[in-house]
Amino acid sequence: MVAVPGRALHYVFKIGDRGKNAFFFRTILGMKVYRHEEFKKGCEAECNGPYVNRWSKTIIGYGPESSNFVFELTYNYGVKSYEMGNDFGGVTIYSTDILAKAAEHSYPVSKQGDRNVLTSPDGYKFYVVVSAPVASSDPVQQVELKVSNLAASRKYWQELLKMNKIEESEESLLLSYGKTQVSLRLTLQKQKLDRAKAYGRIAFEIPGSAQQALFEAVQAAGGTVLKPLIQLETPGKATVSVIILADPDGHEICFVDKEGFTELSQVDPDAAKQLDKFIGKDPFQDKAFL
Repeated sequence: MVAVPGRALHYVFKIGDRGKNAFFFRTILGMKVYRHEEFKKGCEAECNGPYVNRWSKTIIGYGPESSNFVFELTYNYGVKSYEMGNDFGGVTIYSTDILAKAAEHSYPVSKQGDRNVLTSPDGYKFYVVVSAPVASSDPVQQVELKVSNLAASRKYWQELLKMNKIEESEESLLLSYGKTQVSLRLTLQKQKLDRAKAYGRIAFEIPGSAQQALFEAVQAAGGTVLKPLIQLETPGKATVSVIILADPDGHEICFVDKEGFTELSQVDPDAAKQLDKFIGKDPFQDKAFL
């Protein structure tokens, strides 16, 4: 393959309480809900993890999916928590409002070196840089994953998946598919890497015509293909084609066809109301957050 014309779309978090997370992402981080979807059974591509039960997907961020990197919050009914590993580093956000919102609502903020850290209800870290994002750029600037071998990760992400190198040191590698896109930081994890049960997934879009070539390139390189090219249906919405890969450390990567995703990801003006409705009807929901 000469190039992978990718665009970073979202990172998938498994969550155990939609009420607590709605408060964190909307009230503290200041994000908006752009889609909410309910499913009666598990996803063929395991978007909700290895679960076959009823589940939901909430798309939340600082702008629509057509222009912004967002987060996909997957909720499995009846699953209250997930064992955290050490594979996820965190999300870096540029904002002049978040720390004030956290103080207003007495939401804890800690320090990691000179970085302000907010931890989501499920334990995911968000690093807040007190600065407005550059004009026209996304407040979400970076997603960090931990890796066990930086050379192997460089070979996979940069040479095989054709991401562009922004910077590199002995302990980390910063990559992106475009200057205006969210960057991916791969940081060397000195302890044994453990993905546990809360592991997530990063998603990119590419033209449908490029998916087969990517699949063949990964296969030829001996890479792990978790799900070959399959069709995913969303009730009442567009069908998309996806390939699910895993890097040398098992980090899951989804490549979805741009054409189908463009249709699927249309903003639903009632998404926030739908989320609130299903939170209210959920028998597993902590009633303190209704």
